[in-house]
Amino acid sequence: MDPRVEEVRAELKAYPDFPKKGILYRDIMPIFRKPNVFRKVVDLFAEHVRKSAATVHTIAGIEARGFLLGPPLALALNVPFVPIRKAGKLPGNVKSQAYDLEYGQDKMEVQIESVPPGKNIVLIDDLLATGGSLQAAINLIRAAGGNVALCLVVVELEDLRAVRS
Repeated sequence: MDPRVEEVRAELKAYPDFPKKGILYRDIMPIFRKPNVFRKVVDLFAEHVRKSAATVHTIAGIEARGFLLGPPLALALNVPFVPIRKAGKLPGNVKSQAYDLEYGQDKMEVQIESVPPGKNIVLIDDLLATGGSLQAAINLIRAAGGNVALCLVVVELEDLRAVRS
């Protein structure tokens, strides 16, 4: 395994019973406290995109922590960044996608003119748990006319098997 991955892993923190009892919260915020570690995350993602995806035209980040990771990756790849936001936060013509939460539903949106039709887009977020928000973002990008070439996360909660589903 790439030693940079281990360096990044060493910075991640886990908090039991946060935000409520029975949840083990995985915190990626410590990687932003050390510029050399943050740069390793961006470099690893950029290398992975260059090796794994066809030509990438845009990086799309899921609110909120995808906004911390997406812009530096977009700069590293010299492509635009597109925010995927909670409903009601973006002006202009938007596409919406509902998705299920543990207790209820939520909605995310993207500005239609931000999604290049038929072009390859990389989605980025901090964590993959059940896959609900990432699947909603995939559906949203497709509905707006884009092609999702790759999805990137810093942490996958493997016990929840979102990648398999």
